[in-house]
Amino acid sequence: MHIYILSELPYVNIVTLALLDAANDKDSEVQEQVRKSMLTLGKQQPDRVLAMCQDYLLKHPKLVVSHRVVILQTIELVVGCRIEEISAPRIKSIISLASDEMTRSKDVVPDWQQAASNILVAVGNKHINDIMEEILSKFQPGVLPHFFVVQTLANLSDSNVYGMVPFLNAILGTMLPMLNMAKQDNMKWVFSSALCHFSDSILEYLANLDKAPDPTVRKDSFSSEIYAAFDILFNNWLQSREPKLRLTVAEAVASMCHLMANDKLEEQIPKLIPAFLSLYKKNNEHYIISKSLCQVIDASINMGSRVLETQLENLLFALHQQV
Repeated sequence: MHIYILSELPYVNIVTLALLDAANDKDSEVQEQVRKSMLTLGKQQPDRVLAMCQDYLLKHPKLVVSHRVVILQTIELVVGCRIEEISAPRIKSIISLASDEMTRSKDVVPDWQQAASNILVAVGNKHINDIMEEILSKFQPGVLPHFFVVQTLANLSDSNVYGMVPFLNAILGTMLPMLNMAKQDNMKWVFSSALCHFSDSILEYLANLDKAPDPTVRKDSFSSEIYAAFDILFNNWLQSREPKLRLTVAEAVASMCHLMANDKLEEQIPKLIPAFLSLYKKNNEHYIISKSLCQVIDASINMGSRVLETQLENLLFALHQQV
């Protein structure tokens, strides 16, 4: 614990420091209370509380992960509810801190890195350009990125569709060569998950062009990159022995179908439907398979597929087995 002379520090500082120390408690209820109390203070004086959280983390680089996580979660909470009131310099330093916390360890440390990623996503709801400047500096061509850099991009595309979609062409262009570099299942999983999120975000953007900042965005501006990614996921990764990866790849492939050029999708339907039907035998999570299959069928119908009819008998037979 720290010892401070009370008269030297404002009341908020004293309480905040005490709470930051208490965040090391192993009791989850105490941790929750610390977060709530810090949030109460943060709502009143966001810049000061955020500055103290940052300062504490910087001065104590060897804090145990659980302690760091509580402090990072506190930063996310304060940012989430007071984003409009936080000064621009503070925002930039928070972005820098969260990015460093997220990628400092090359190994995946989920609780720690997810907490840091969540801060970036929270800030990205308001300051997407600042966030992207930082994230894209860690998403460079020819270098396999950190797992949580990709995860953060995926979550940003969910939480700020209008802010992220204008960046997605460039992101997809950088990401495509990375797919062939991904050898481990966890990287294949996070890329697949991101492609699913990106596709869904693009579709949402296109469905609401009247509200979009750039109404000139068109589906075909993404089609070639999406098809290139589809090719790798469908022809290689969907055959994975890892069930969780297979299902995420299936979800991504299904979402990407809506963005593919009509002729490319038509070409793939005779392979797509049987491949998805075969997943029923390989996985227990039939809901995800059915949902993904539904998206494939929907995309096929939307573009007026002629070959879909040739798949109907097998499709209906397999679906009846699910009822």
